[in-house]
Amino acid sequence: MNKRIYLLTCVMIGMAFILDLQKANAQQDAQFTHYMNNGMFYNAAFAGREEGYIITALHRSQWLNYSTSSGAGGAPTTQLISFSGRLKSLPVGFGLVAVNDQIGPFSNQEVNLSLAYNLRLGRGNLRVGASGGFFSSTIRFDEFSPVNPDPSIPSAGDENQMKPQASIGLLYERGNFYLGLSSRHLNEPDFDFGSGSLANQLENHNYLMAGYKINTFAQLSVEPSMLVKSVGLNNFSYDFSVIGTYNKKVSLGMAYRLEESASVLVGYSLLKDNSLRLGYAFDLVVGGVQAKKPSSHEFMLTYNIPQVAKQFDRIIQRTPRYRF
Repeated sequence: MNKRIYLLTCVMIGMAFILDLQKANAQQDAQFTHYMNNGMFYNAAFAGREEGYIITALHRSQWLNYSTSSGAGGAPTTQLISFSGRLKSLPVGFGLVAVNDQIGPFSNQEVNLSLAYNLRLGRGNLRVGASGGFFSSTIRFDEFSPVNPDPSIPSAGDENQMKPQASIGLLYERGNFYLGLSSRHLNEPDFDFGSGSLANQLENHNYLMAGYKINTFAQLSVEPSMLVKSVGLNNFSYDFSVIGTYNKKVSLGMAYRLEESASVLVGYSLLKDNSLRLGYAFDLVVGGVQAKKPSSHEFMLTYNIPQVAKQFDRIIQRTPRYRF
């Protein structure tokens, strides 16, 4: 067995065993089953990783048809759009990510600009990335039902706050293997919505993402990957997936999220150059089913804008005096 495949498998099994002993903690960041196709959201160093200009759009409906005890909706829904590319004259990648995340009485939006610098490191490449932007949070007080009501908290209306945020990341690649480490919300902004009773800090989130692409026979490739998530370096959870792709066009895979769900992912590439890709993920909830609806659904669209090379054919020009 290839040593790198064996090493990656051992690391993933070891991490899974260790993390299974941990109690997962609810995250403030949006959650995606297509994490392996959405690396720039977690790690700024993914900006410009692939050739061309890439646009990704994603919609997630979590716990479909869930409603609160009061009858109001409360299921998380998330939309993301991102753009990534490279500078031709410098080893620099750039990207932009915008996210809209609705969960219960809260509505959160964030926009981040990412830059990544590529360095040659031995037989591989090390990408160093950083991103900055803002995080906006809105609370709808008429949907907010505290256990112990506070007279200082309004019972109706909306309140919004916007704060800056910053993130950093590293990505090492060698052949078909990659390993990324990143830290989001380094400044940990506070949101109190004008009331000390609602003090809510956006905590530092840390991520480790690893994957390896195995090329086999008959144009079939298999890619195992893992995303480890930590909030404040205290609580951990993880996603693990294996996806097989045939002829760079049709893909089918499975994923598991700690104490949350088991998933099936399918994908299909359109157009002759496979530049347009559709993806769908179905999550079946296997943890905490008493307080959730049993299924989540995620749709993804990715378009790799073809690089157009300007070519000028030399045309012979003839005149009565000369030709060139």
